[in-house]
Amino acid sequence: MDFGFTTAAYVVAAILFILSLGGLSGQESAKRAVWYGIVGMGLAVFATLIGPGAGLWWLSIILIAAGGMIGYQLASKVEMTQMPELVAGMHALVGLAAVFVGFNAHFELLNVAGMDDAAKKTLDGFAALLAKKTPVEVNILRVEAALGIWIGAVTFTGSVIAYGKLSGKVSSNATKLPGGHMLNASAAALSVICLIWYLNSGGFMPLFILTLAALFIGYHLIMGIGGADMPVVVSMLNSYSGWAAAAIGFSLGNDLLIVVGALVGSSGAILSYIMCKAMNRSFVSVILGGFGGAQSGAAMEVEGEQIAIEADGVAAALEDADSVVIIPGYGMAVAQAQQNVAELTRRLRAKGKNVRFAIHPVAGRLPGHMNVLLAEAKVPYDIVLEMDEINDDFPDTDVAIVIGSNDIVNPAAQEDPNSPIAGMPVLECWKAKQVFVSKRGQGTGYSGIENPLFFKENTRMFYGDAKASLDKLLGMIE
Repeated sequence: MDFGFTTAAYVVAAILFILSLGGLSGQESAKRAVWYGIVGMGLAVFATLIGPGAGLWWLSIILIAAGGMIGYQLASKVEMTQMPELVAGMHALVGLAAVFVGFNAHFELLNVAGMDDAAKKTLDGFAALLAKKTPVEVNILRVEAALGIWIGAVTFTGSVIAYGKLSGKVSSNATKLPGGHMLNASAAALSVICLIWYLNSGGFMPLFILTLAALFIGYHLIMGIGGADMPVVVSMLNSYSGWAAAAIGFSLGNDLLIVVGALVGSSGAILSYIMCKAMNRSFVSVILGGFGGAQSGAAMEVEGEQIAIEADGVAAALEDADSVVIIPGYGMAVAQAQQNVAELTRRLRAKGKNVRFAIHPVAGRLPGHMNVLLAEAKVPYDIVLEMDEINDDFPDTDVAIVIGSNDIVNPAAQEDPNSPIAGMPVLECWKAKQVFVSKRGQGTGYSGIENPLFFKENTRMFYGDAKASLDKLLGMIE
């Protein structure tokens, strides 16, 4: 098969990937967008396997089949609440792949450099491309390989730590080693020195030390980020994995991999920026792992008490209400209560009540987490509104129901300048006439930040597992 077919297939695949990204911006087009991505990836793999210099295509098929089976088994067992961990795990694998490909390019380069001219003429595939490179082009390849290894190593350890924090296996607290950012800066400086050393020597040792420095940076960056900011971390690592893939593409001379990596990297960076804006965080500080840390002073003390309410009290308030806003959070996902929430919505709307959903950009632990859950429960798309679309409506809302949320409805973001989330835009549900908070207990939740909302006069705590609590509520609303 000639280069013409491969190039044409890559162009079509790239178009499909762009359509896929565009479709994912809307809930109604998301399913179609996923299929665009699947078809595009299938076409890209097929064109690569039968294209020039494909080599042992049968071995690639075996490895793809094995990886696909493992991926299917893992994904089929993952619950929606574990999706953030799964995504972090996938990012780690992309980073590790970039490291392996970079080292492979290094060893191939050494192998070709040791051949005589006659032996070089017998090479094919990637080795043949290396044999034709000039000394300047060889140094460019070394930079590409080193960059791919560096980004991949940062992504790998960063994603592993993110997985640990999301799964509860690593403390969600922001933790830095003595020296803090100076350690990261020193490791980055060491990486630059090793790159210069590698360009001059072409040896393995500078590349190895560069990899160790990058692995440390990935570890220390994400350890220094608190649990409240993990949704941004997932998005940021998505961007890193894209740039790692692009670097792999440069090393392999694969145009499609460069395009795909750039699409993923840029879209992840844009999403990270949007989420940082939604959390009033500095984008630069996110990149440097300098957010989610300690507050600048003592937080305000919360006065009052949390007043509990039973299902009959909530049902009575809903019967009297004309407008209801439901705010879902990670607690809804943990309890798998989305179907109950959808049923409550159907019953209230059947009574002529105006029911809408308010979605914060960082609700849950993954961008779009709540939207996916509500779509799965067949909640109408047109009543699921973003924060900016609904925040001004809370003063005219009769009842606001908060299900398993904490930081995104925390008035301390506006009232306490020393709060870790000070300045973060939040859903101002406390302005509604009545607020009911479905919560398992009186704890502070994943982020460890106390919420004054729970102590306000118009707030009542609807304690218990969200699914069980909603089951009781549904039994009283026909």
